[in-house]
Amino acid sequence: MAAAARSFGSEREAEPAKEARVVGSELVDTYTVYIIQVTDGSHEWTVKHRYSDFHDLHEKLVAERKIDKNLLPPKKIIGKNSRSLVEKREKDLEVYLQMLLAAFPGVAPRVLAHFLHFHFYEINGITAALAEELFEKGEQLLGAGEVFAIRPLQLYAVTEQLLQGKPTCTSGDAKTDLGHILDFTCRLKYLKVSGTEGPFGTSNIQEQFLPFDLSIFKSLHQVEISHCDAKHIRGLVTSKPTLATMSIRFSATSMKEVLVPEALEFDEWEPEGTALEGPVTAVIPTWQALTALDLSHNSISEIDESVVCSRPVSWRLDLNHFTVFSMLLQHLYNLVHLDLSYNKLCSLEGVHTKLGNIKTLNLAGNLLESLSGLHKLYSLVNLDLSNNRIEQMEEVRSIGSLPCLEHVALLNNPLSIIPDYRTKVLAQFGDRASEVCLDDTVTTEKELDTVEVLKAIQKAKEVKSKLSNLEKKVGEDARLSTSACVRPGSSPPTMAPTSASLPQPILSNQGNRVCILLLVEPQPWLGPGWGWGRDAATCFLQGQTQGGQCRLQVAPLRGTWWGCPFCCLLDEDSQVL
Repeated sequence: MAAAARSFGSEREAEPAKEARVVGSELVDTYTVYIIQVTDGSHEWTVKHRYSDFHDLHEKLVAERKIDKNLLPPKKIIGKNSRSLVEKREKDLEVYLQMLLAAFPGVAPRVLAHFLHFHFYEINGITAALAEELFEKGEQLLGAGEVFAIRPLQLYAVTEQLLQGKPTCTSGDAKTDLGHILDFTCRLKYLKVSGTEGPFGTSNIQEQFLPFDLSIFKSLHQVEISHCDAKHIRGLVTSKPTLATMSIRFSATSMKEVLVPEALEFDEWEPEGTALEGPVTAVIPTWQALTALDLSHNSISEIDESVVCSRPVSWRLDLNHFTVFSMLLQHLYNLVHLDLSYNKLCSLEGVHTKLGNIKTLNLAGNLLESLSGLHKLYSLVNLDLSNNRIEQMEEVRSIGSLPCLEHVALLNNPLSIIPDYRTKVLAQFGDRASEVCLDDTVTTEKELDTVEVLKAIQKAKEVKSKLSNLEKKVGEDARLSTSACVRPGSSPPTMAPTSASLPQPILSNQGNRVCILLLVEPQPWLGPGWGWGRDAATCFLQGQTQGGQCRLQVAPLRGTWWGCPFCCLLDEDSQVL
């Protein structure tokens, strides 16, 4: 890139001469504004001034630097906006500016530098302005512990100034000494570097492609970088011992550019502390203090091997392929916070095998229809599933049994528009419904009352289903028992006379038995005539009771009876008839 032509290196070209040309003019209200194009090497920018601004500049230079007061074209009262006068004045003002730049080839006087916007676009002007700002406010900023914001162009200017090897104060003004910047950056803990997309200001400077060096920062705990080309960033790795939080957004095309840029020159390398199994050309230090890494909104398509140099517990990713997700889990099994929102994910199968310690999971804006992969994330506390494709309420059951889940977001899914959406979702959490905050809204008492009703209805349905299945099994067992008792060619079994008030046992030469089992308590909810027997592990059909005892007719001694290895359960309260 032209704007990044001045890159890091030991051999440097001589500093090019600056130029200023008046390239046009425009009428604003009742006065003419002259358009000035300033060139500094490959960098260009435009400045606009009316004639009165030139006059004020000239007066100050005459007073401060003793320049010839006749250099500036004279004022005109009559016809000052006429086309012929304006065109002549454009040429004269251009000559005037060129003479000033030739008179001050090194560092321009402060008043001239500000007139030509050197403090915005030119290396010496930028560093002088930054140094003066930090001279006046640096200690206050450090004491407040706030994030210090700086532009890539400013860092580029400081980097270039250091590479030039010139005295730290070239203007003669102690406030603009580069030492003020270096002292501040050595102690700064919180840094933010924000570039721009496209040209910066009125210049042709593409900030995001400018190279700069961050090794001047010695105590960073947090850094945020956005809209800068990671390939042109140097010195960030010097903060490995102290940096705890790092955010690189809209800047990287690979993780290696961010985490191990020093490994780009080696074919074989290993992270520090790894047992070496083969020949390596480099051992790369790890990010010792890093606990949070934000790589969202980058053009990263895969998790490369550089991730082993980092073990963050909080990582936001905004990537495009689900294959990246599986690779991420393979390397970062200790994650407790993971943001995979807006990644076009459509499946969560097997995530519990790799995310056993996850507490916060953001899956918003994906293509998820099923939540089956989340049912064993027992540490999960916060879950964002908004803006997905979940339609069935049964999917919520996959997360309803998670014991620690407290915050759930399901807005903008198809199921969120069904009637009584909130109470139906909360009902899936059973007794924990009151502990769950759905869609950032605390559950109300009215909702909890409705949830209790839904739970009772659900339980009744489950019991009815169990009874239906049980009756089918009893009928099937009875049918099989009867068919086994009657053999071809034999006479039907004779029935002994019994009281009409007692159940009629089935007699056969197979040895049918009837046992009497003391009931602990009848269970009406199981339906008429059902109860639990003492020490029994299953329900038995109640016969008629006598003295608290229940006559139970059971199957013949052939196979099992409702899970029991014998035809009836015998204990101190049971008798065989």
